Parts: sequence; C-alpha cells; structure tokens
Amino acid sequence: MSFLTSLTLLKRRPSGTERKSREWVKVGIPRFLNVWGTAPFWTAFFQSLGVGKVVFSSETSEEQYRTYGKGRVTMDSCYPVKALAGHIGELLHKDINLLVVPMIYSLPSFLKGYVQDTLSCTRVMMAPENIKAGFLREGDEFAKRGIRYVSPFVPFGEPELLPLYLYRALRSAIEDITMEEVKLAVEEGFKALREFDRKARELSLKIIRWCTTNNRPAVLILARPYHMDPGIGHEIDAEFQLLGYPVLWYNYLPLEDWLLNWLFGKDVEEGRIRHPLDISDVWTSSYSSNTNEIIWGAKFGSRLPWITAVIRLSSYECGMDQPTFTPVQRIVESSGTMFFKFGELDETKPSGSVRIRVETIAYYLQQYSQKIIEAKLKRLPPVPHQLVVY
Repeated sequence: MSFLTSLTLLKRRPSGTERKSREWVKVGIPRFLNVWGTAPFWTAFFQSLGVGKVVFSSETSEEQYRTYGKGRVTMDSCYPVKALAGHIGELLHKDINLLVVPMIYSLPSFLKGYVQDTLSCTRVMMAPENIKAGFLREGDEFAKRGIRYVSPFVPFGEPELLPLYLYRALRSAIEDITMEEVKLAVEEGFKALREFDRKARELSLKIIRWCTTNNRPAVLILARPYHMDPGIGHEIDAEFQLLGYPVLWYNYLPLEDWLLNWLFGKDVEEGRIRHPLDISDVWTSSYSSNTNEIIWGAKFGSRLPWITAVIRLSSYECGMDQPTFTPVQRIVESSGTMFFKFGELDETKPSGSVRIRVETIAYYLQQYSQKIIEAKLKRLPPVPHQLVVY
C-alpha cells in the first residue's frame, strides 16, 4: 500500500458511518451568550451530520427584541439572557424546522488543567428553558410553525460525554441519527473550533508584533465572549480602533511558550505559580470558565508592555462579574497599566456618553502610554527576538 493510499484511507469514515444527506433538516441556532465562543463547533457539527442548512439569528438589537421578544421573558435576569427571547422569536420567522438552543453547562478553555473547573454561568445555562416557557405560555409557538425545539445539555468541559448528550437530544428530531455519526460530528466540531482559535490567536500575536516593532500601545478588552455582539457590547472596542488603537481580546491572546515564559517565567521560577496559565496566586475559586479567563487576561495585560490600558465591559445585573471587579482592577493597576470600566451595560446604547468616555481614555493613552511601556519593559528580561519584525 502506498503512503498516499494509506492517507486516503485514514480520512475515510469508519464502515457504517458514511455521511447521510439530510437536506430536509434546516437548523436554526440563536446567536447568543456562549454560542459567541463556540459557533464554529456548531456549524461543523451539523454540516458533518449532513443537514440542509444552518441558520444563525442576527446580532442582538433593540429592534430585534421589540419585534420578536417583547413579552416572552419569564424571569428577571441580565440583558444578555433576556435578549435570547428576541433571537428565538426571530428564528421562528426563518425557513427552519429544527431550532437548537444549546444549554451549555461547561466550556472548552485553554486554562483547563490549571483551574478548578470551566463551568458556564448558571443563569446562562438555564436561559434556553426559561425563555422557551415564554413561547409556550399562550400556545405552542414552535408547533404552530412546524418547528422542533431542542435544547441539548452541553458539557464542553467533558468532551467524552458530549456525544451522548447530543445524541439523546437530537434523536427525537432526526430519527435516523446514530451515536457513531454524532461522535464523528463532535470530533469535526472540536476540530473547527480549534482551528478558529488558532487563527484568532495568530492574529493577536501579529498585532503584538506590530506594537513591539513600532513601539505603539494597544488596548486589552476584558469582558465575556458575548460582548463581541454589537447589541450587547455596543462596539466599544471598535471606537478605540477608529482612533488608531489596536484592540486585543482576552480570550484570544497568543499562547506561545516563549512569550508566556518571558512574561511569567520569574513567577514560575520563584514558585508563586506552577505554570504561566496558573491563576491560583490571585484567584482560588476558579470554577467559572469566563471568569478564569478574564483573571488570566488581566495578568497577561499587566505584564505585556505594549498593553497600556485595560478596558472592562460588564452587563447590568451580571452576578458573575461582581466579585471580580476589585481583583481585576488591582492586578492591572499594580503594574502601572491604566484600567477603565464600562459597567452596567444594557439594551440601550448611550452612544454620546460612550464616545466621550472613549475620547477621554484615548487622551490618557496618548499622554501616558510611552512611560507605561518603558516602566513595564524594565521589569522584564530582554524582548524575545520572536516579537520583533524586521
């Protein structure tokens, strides 16, 4: 057997698991909460199952909520959770017959192994069932439109269990689905998620190299993945980019060993942490995935010289963020890095006040960034050659 032939065989699906065509299955997925951090998984997963198409709802907006979600919320919660009603309502008006609203229990995280757990917020996890109730209160809105509603339990943090939960949830809607197909689809989903993650971190490293070579400051955003949704995060990051400041997001920072050793090597050598991804020196209750990554992002931002300002975004009534405000601010400011917070974000976009605050922060960036860069460089070993682009 030739080498090329063996590679071809390796790519083939195991016997009995050939991809079936399910053109009749049209899947709708709300673009909400933790789907913002896992969307590549869902797209690749359903494509592997051979469905006809995968449709995401549009980005969150006041108009979306007023038109499709008003009167459907059955609990008091933060706005990102309430906004799910608008996403579900919008998808009911799309050409779909299977609405999948994942109940994400835990998340895939680059910190796994260095933290207690990678759990999702409990309100976020329960949102699919709570908001669903609002569409059943005056009659089954899903059945009226011939749409099956499925909210699978999703333990991304325990990938070995994920196929079983997805299979159990989907077999009532896709009768000929098999466990083997779901296992392969989960593998395809994780592969797509890893590839997206790799490309995003590569782009972040490219930004850092540009800042290093040109001695220019950058802004680090600490938030939750769904603050990338323009209707939730109000595009505050884009306002800084318009003023010429590169923006990095905490969840896609580069993880190259040489870079982490440069930033965290001294802490590891002196025994304060056991690994550059260890956050036990500043956060021992490390169960929430997003919170853990925010804390680590604060540590990264406090060390990298060209991050001269950290911007914290938080939504109104976010109970998960409350305990982290002071620790994150102390971590950042202890290094001389500037810290600013846009808290209590809700459905309205106070564009005037946001712009004034961004312009004020930009003034401080212009005034103090060079001094901050110089001071942070003095605390580190020489700049690694991998960071400088000639």
